[in-house]
Amino acid sequence: MLYDCRSPADRDRGIAAAIEAVRNGELVVLPTDTVYGIGADAFTPYAVKALLDAKGGRAAPPPVLIGSRHTLDGLVFTLPRSARDLVEAFWPGALTIIVEHSPSLRWDLGDTNGTVAVRMPLHPVALEVLRETGPMAVASANKVGQAAAVTAEEARDQLAYSVRAYLEAGPAADPVPSTIVDLTGEVPQLLRPGAIPIEKLRDVVPDIVDARAA
Repeated sequence: MLYDCRSPADRDRGIAAAIEAVRNGELVVLPTDTVYGIGADAFTPYAVKALLDAKGGRAAPPPVLIGSRHTLDGLVFTLPRSARDLVEAFWPGALTIIVEHSPSLRWDLGDTNGTVAVRMPLHPVALEVLRETGPMAVASANKVGQAAAVTAEEARDQLAYSVRAYLEAGPAADPVPSTIVDLTGEVPQLLRPGAIPIEKLRDVVPDIVDARAA
């Protein structure tokens, strides 16, 4: 079902429906500050598998979205100083960081070699859902090989009945994907350029390198 979160009453119903769906291991589509995402409870393996199946093709392990910076401390064993500095500067926002997750976590996001790509999005609807559900595995709300959805309605055209609740908040304000930085090595590496340019990242972590130029 699609809920128009631009209407206060529909927004409340939609957010409640999305929270219930995630807790039941079902899929939801929600707005972020980049493109729309399809999400599932990160700690429910069958829900994560359903997410990957819904996207079809060879979908990559999904990133994890969180609703609070403090949640990050519960997901990682140790957080590099560079990661803390970047989070302080750019979260919530369009920065995805790759860090080593705690080995005690009981989740299965795919072949990630003990790492997780994590982000705190700058969108009130997404944050409201995430603060109730906890960490969610979230990928772009489209079939593999098709254009990323910039509205929930576009996502529904591609994903149809595989998703329990669609939260519409209008066209994505800035559909540029998030910037991805790998912080698992000795030197921070830019893996994917995006909404935050490397020049701004270097203001915070001067030693970051562009992995594409290596």
